[in-house]
Amino acid sequence: MASSTLSQTLLPISSTTTSNPPSTATAQVALRGILANSSDSVRHALSRRRPWSELLDRSSFSTPQSFSDGTLRLRKNLPYFRINYYAVVLLTVAVCLLSNPSSLVILLLLLSAWLSLYLLRPSDIPLVLLGRTFSDFETLSLLTVLTVFVVFLTSVGTVVFSAMLVGVSVVVAHAALRVPEDLFLEQKEGSQSQPVGLFSFLRGAAINAAVSAAAAPNTVAARG
Repeated sequence: MASSTLSQTLLPISSTTTSNPPSTATAQVALRGILANSSDSVRHALSRRRPWSELLDRSSFSTPQSFSDGTLRLRKNLPYFRINYYAVVLLTVAVCLLSNPSSLVILLLLLSAWLSLYLLRPSDIPLVLLGRTFSDFETLSLLTVLTVFVVFLTSVGTVVFSAMLVGVSVVVAHAALRVPEDLFLEQKEGSQSQPVGLFSFLRGAAINAAVSAAAAPNTVAARG
């Protein structure tokens, strides 16, 4: 009786815990960081937009008296309604893609390939396809070639470029027909704040995504 009690006391107690592999957890943390930072950047950009009622005020439209007058309106309206114009172009592209389901599916597959094979793939796990191991440079080269093929040799490029052309044409027509009034003065008064442009927005989102991806291993290690 005593020996059985002693053996039970000396038996090691092991607890099994199930957890995701470090690489999978790192990818999940990086994806959450990218989505969170992108969402914050989008909300910040949208907060800088002008009221749509001001953009669509019919009493402020008139034909420019000359080419120089139209050019002056463009110079004043484009910076003032910058975020609204970006939204118009993006909405035009989205509508055109939704009206062409095949192009939308191809574009989503291309995006999924970039995310799964390069952007969210853990750096310690090489890409293996058909029994061959690809380096990061080879993976990036293959994805770049695939992107060029999809954009220029399929209907995706035609749909996207046509939609962007329509959107830009609408923006230019609106900027040339809308009377700026005192918009330029308001724009100069608010010029102390950093302007939100398309490239600056994309650059900010890319930097935030890179920081999140770099910090992901430390976050996983801290949780572990």
